[in-house]
Amino acid sequence: MTEHTATATATATPTAPSAAAPETPAAPTMRIEVVFVGVTDVDRAKEFYVRAGFHADHDATVHEGLRFVQLTPPGSACSIALGEGITDMEPGGPRGTMMVVEDADAARAALLGRGIDCTEVDDQPWGRFVTFADPDGNTWTLQQIIRPTT
Repeated sequence: MTEHTATATATATPTAPSAAAPETPAAPTMRIEVVFVGVTDVDRAKEFYVRAGFHADHDATVHEGLRFVQLTPPGSACSIALGEGITDMEPGGPRGTMMVVEDADAARAALLGRGIDCTEVDDQPWGRFVTFADPDGNTWTLQQIIRPTT
C-alpha cells in the first residue's frame, strides 16, 4: 500500500446512513370497465354500435332527461356507456380509442359486412390498424398486434 492510499483510507469519513424512505403501498387492482361516449342521438348511436357487433347490455330511462345505455364490444371486458344526462362529454370527443383484434382483415370485412364504413388496413411495423367512426365522429381503431419474429 502506498503512503497516499493509506492516508486517503485513514482519513475517509463514513457517510451517515440515509433516513429510510417510507414504504409505498401496493397499487390496487384497477380495471377500465366503462368508457363514456358523447352522442347527439342515443337511439341512432345504439343502433350503430349494435350493428357494429356490440352487445346491448343495458338500456334504462330513469326519468325524462336521464337515460343510460351500456354496450360491450364482442369479447371485451370493457363497455361503453352513452345516453342522456349521464356525461357532459362532447360528441365526437374520443378519437382513436383502441380495441385489439386477432385479425385486422377479418375485422374489417366483418364491419363492412355489417354496413360500417372503415379504413383500409394500415400496416405498420408494430401492428395493423383499421379505423371507423360512429355517426357523431367518435373514432375507434382496431389493432392487430404484430409480434416481431426473432
